[in-house]
Amino acid sequence: MQTSKGFRVDDFIAGWIGGASSVVVGHPLDTVKTRLQAGRGYRNMLHCILTIYRKETVMGFFKGMSFPLASITVYNSAVFGFFSNTQRLISQYRYGDGRHPCGMLDLTVASMLTGLMSVGIGAPVDLVKIRLQMQTQTVLAENLQLAGNASNGTNIRLRSVDVPSPSLYRGPIHCVSSILQTEGLQGLYRGAGAMILRDVPGYTLYFIPYTIFCNLLKPDATSSPHPCSIWLAGGLAGSISWVTATPADVVKSRMQADAQLQRKYRGILHCIIHSYKTEGIRVFFCGASVNAIRGFPMSATMFLTYELSLQFFRSL
Repeated sequence: MQTSKGFRVDDFIAGWIGGASSVVVGHPLDTVKTRLQAGRGYRNMLHCILTIYRKETVMGFFKGMSFPLASITVYNSAVFGFFSNTQRLISQYRYGDGRHPCGMLDLTVASMLTGLMSVGIGAPVDLVKIRLQMQTQTVLAENLQLAGNASNGTNIRLRSVDVPSPSLYRGPIHCVSSILQTEGLQGLYRGAGAMILRDVPGYTLYFIPYTIFCNLLKPDATSSPHPCSIWLAGGLAGSISWVTATPADVVKSRMQADAQLQRKYRGILHCIIHSYKTEGIRVFFCGASVNAIRGFPMSATMFLTYELSLQFFRSL
């Protein structure tokens, strides 16, 4: 599926398929990661998992998944299609042949441009996902505040307070509508600056390690990587990328979970300083273990499904 001047559509379709599979695999741990980074009351990853399961059952891990499933497929389609076509454009410009293998500098430029492009699509997607994932946490915070403000002076145990509270958002569409009404279009891009800090280096440390590992695991330079090699290379690349991106991801998650009515952070720098002063340097590595664990199956599934879909389309 190739159009004029080497532009290929099959990269976008394969990216769409890979994105759908990665969302299903990775969303439960993504919920845990978001709660650890932007929520309160969780001691560690295991405590967070058990708390979600006890209070919300298994369905709690899939909060907000419908929107990512619909939107991240489009997002990954754009990312992989843009990255692959940018590589061909660079090769055409530098070597006069779009099929010429890219060097490390070429891959770096293509990866950074992909990270920059991804924010335009990914920022609203991430914001809606995080707002939906954090709804139960908001209710818990309200209950704790109510318990702490008891007017009669009685000593109320915090965990005994259970005030039913409706969800702020009924679903993804209502969430988008509410944000547009209360915060305007710029509200959908809250945390986009932190996302740039995360995704530009993050995609560089995503595509380059994948390429390196695939080349190392190939039996020879001319052969195609085995599906097991693709799976392993993709998983390792995902873990590396997500772990190194964790500090910026923490800031992004906090900025995006910071709703207008309860706004705490004035901007990225204020979020960084406030988080450091109140919680120390460790806060910027909150969720790193979840990211490492979650990044492997998500990216392994993503790359494997993408490459196999691509092979299928190009064999037609």
